[in-house]
Amino acid sequence: MNIFSRFFKSRDKPENSLTGSYYTFLFGSTTSGKAVTESTAMQMTAVYSCVRILAEAVAGLPLHLYRYNASGGKEKATDHPLYFLLHDEPNPEMTSFSFRETLMSHLLLWGNAYAQIIRNGRGEVIALHPLMPNRMTVDRDANGRLYYLYSRTSEDAPTVNSRLSQVVLNPSDVLHIPGLGFDGLVGYSPIAMAKNAIGMAIACEEYGAKFFANGAAPGGVLEHPGVVKDPAKVRESWNSVYQGSSNSHRVAVLEEGMKYQPIGISPEQAQFLETRKFQINEIARIFRIPPHMIGDLEKSSFSNIEQQSLEFVKYTLDPWVVRWEQTMQRLLFTSEEKKKYFIKFNVDGLLRGDYQSRMNGYATGRQNGWLSANDIRELENLDRISPELGGDLYLINGNMTKLEDAGAFAKTTTQKEDKNLESKESKPRSR
Repeated sequence: MNIFSRFFKSRDKPENSLTGSYYTFLFGSTTSGKAVTESTAMQMTAVYSCVRILAEAVAGLPLHLYRYNASGGKEKATDHPLYFLLHDEPNPEMTSFSFRETLMSHLLLWGNAYAQIIRNGRGEVIALHPLMPNRMTVDRDANGRLYYLYSRTSEDAPTVNSRLSQVVLNPSDVLHIPGLGFDGLVGYSPIAMAKNAIGMAIACEEYGAKFFANGAAPGGVLEHPGVVKDPAKVRESWNSVYQGSSNSHRVAVLEEGMKYQPIGISPEQAQFLETRKFQINEIARIFRIPPHMIGDLEKSSFSNIEQQSLEFVKYTLDPWVVRWEQTMQRLLFTSEEKKKYFIKFNVDGLLRGDYQSRMNGYATGRQNGWLSANDIRELENLDRISPELGGDLYLINGNMTKLEDAGAFAKTTTQKEDKNLESKESKPRSR
């Protein structure tokens, strides 16, 4: 692979640069002085909550493979080999839920999700194995062709070329779901892009922890009217008795005219709690998560929390779902299969309202003829009614008709009466 590196610069080399298609943004040190990596970021409860919410939401959605039928509709293609892989087990070691949860967490932390596509001799997909984003290099060779270079370790699942420390993969062998990026090929980590905001949240949390570790009291100095022969011994003696939250509120005994003089500022003066709240909202803003979903109910109420949940599905979850659907459609199907099959996540369950709202909606659909009893029962996960009992009938109110047909019944009745009258008049009268 050294031949490739002579002509092209690797995309994953860490550089703070805003120019060119090789833009990357460093993990690491921040202006707050705290190092931010995917591991340290996940130790923040707000980051962990946001990643967990989105990863579990995508993993928990029903995922089905459909085919277009002759009537122009769709039906589940349960006989296609990909259906079992996507819906149940993408590989012998993982369920569909854990596979999607893992890849979604990679997307949120590194900005990219990778999985190796294993095919049989006929080119059919038989397994999908997750790959770690921090060990993947995406680049182009001297001829401009895209390739993936993956560094293997003993932690990886055994796949082809498992004896090699580095494996070169073709684009057709990698399910690569990129996040937001500047070249359309590689996404960039939300954690790295917002490392200063996360670093400040880490600094606030560490400050609070140290505040209580010091007995919930700011630092200070011990003043002595004379000369202290061994200052280090005095300091150690003071800290051993009074430092730490377990020693808070102890009564201090000062000898020889010694005085304690605090020199720090209190958390209230530094607006410590307000800063922490703001940083939680900052992190929620990075992932576009409504604050109430990560435990901040300060600005939520019964009147707006349902609307915020619906907006989460529309504006946060749906773009991620589309990324998944279109990437799998592009890489897992042949050219001919793309005309017949498609992959779809079902988000209808998340968009449903409360019981009363659903029943009112079903009643409207039933009365206007675009929902049958079985359509409604399937939406509510109930057993179907047999067709003999009218489960598939589509009904409509009798008082709804086209404007041009208004009075048609009366007109027909009048015509019948006129015909009857004419027939009576045309009959010969009996004498």
